[in-house]
Amino acid sequence: MSDWLGTLRQFHVDWPLLVGLLGLCGIGLLLAYSAGGAAMASLESQGVRVAIGLALALLAAQVPLGWLQRLAAPVYLLTVVLLVVVDAIGAIGHGAQRWLDLGLLRFQPSELAKLAVPLMVARFLSDRALPPAPRDVAIAVALLMVPTLLIAAQPDLGTSLLVAAGGLSVLFLAGLSWRLIGLFGVLVASGLPLLWLFGMHDYQRQRVLTLFDPERDPLGTGYHIIQSKIAIGSGGFYGKGWLEGSQTRLHFLPESATDFVFAVFGEEFGLLGVIGLLLLYGFIIARAMHIAMQASDGFGRLLGGGLVCTFFVYVLVNIGMVSGLFPVVGVPLPLVSYGGTSMVTLMLGFGMLMGIRAHRKLWPA
Repeated sequence: MSDWLGTLRQFHVDWPLLVGLLGLCGIGLLLAYSAGGAAMASLESQGVRVAIGLALALLAAQVPLGWLQRLAAPVYLLTVVLLVVVDAIGAIGHGAQRWLDLGLLRFQPSELAKLAVPLMVARFLSDRALPPAPRDVAIAVALLMVPTLLIAAQPDLGTSLLVAAGGLSVLFLAGLSWRLIGLFGVLVASGLPLLWLFGMHDYQRQRVLTLFDPERDPLGTGYHIIQSKIAIGSGGFYGKGWLEGSQTRLHFLPESATDFVFAVFGEEFGLLGVIGLLLLYGFIIARAMHIAMQASDGFGRLLGGGLVCTFFVYVLVNIGMVSGLFPVVGVPLPLVSYGGTSMVTLMLGFGMLMGIRAHRKLWPA
């Protein structure tokens, strides 16, 4: 056992974090098979994505912090360029223009922004005195707003929220004063009416209205959340059992393998299973934040903290959305929902965190 752990450390793998991530991916494989109608093709496809994600995480863990700092600006600029290209000529799917189709490769550049924005904001702030001066805060906000607005224009409100959260969390961890936080909150609150009138599409307004009264259109905009609540509630304390969820098997629950996979889990594994899943997410977040706070320099701490906060918001928004606490914004459940681009991005982020731990110099294990 000690030899195995030694090998993992040699490759800069943090084994408690790895065990937690493998646990989530294992749950994702179970649900991919269940929500996919017990089809082996769904299980095999998700298994390939998990393997690719783990391999990329291992590669990312080998990259020294100095290299990440030097790569921050090029990665950020490449991301912005790709987002501009997507907005101009991107492939359209489900009513949104979010994809770049290169023939053999089809991906969402917005997923890359979840890494590029915390990376760039951390790089910018790490070279300046902390807490940041108002001028530096303004520049950092501009850096995060450019990709956020480009993603929101696709439109992809969910991903733009996650990208903004990643950049803002880096600012917060840099020691942003409460006065500036309060001022930013006032500006956001005052801009909400303008966002409602001019910045949101009709279907996005309907989603917000549906949050407060799903029954107003039970067969239209309210259908997803009504069926999701039925699925979660029908699971009871112990759940109906794996592959026994009627909402999934009878195809009442839309997007059961992707955005609403948490409802599938709640129906099949019940409240007890949901508590276990939340504890697993909590363990991963706590371990990842511990790694971030043990970084050897300000850049590592800011980057690591930003990545962890993005992951936390990811989990919060999806579970809140599926449970009827937030509007439906199309955010998958991290490392559990069926899909490839999100899996790769998240695993790369966790690989960076492992690299931060492996390359620290001043702090104890």
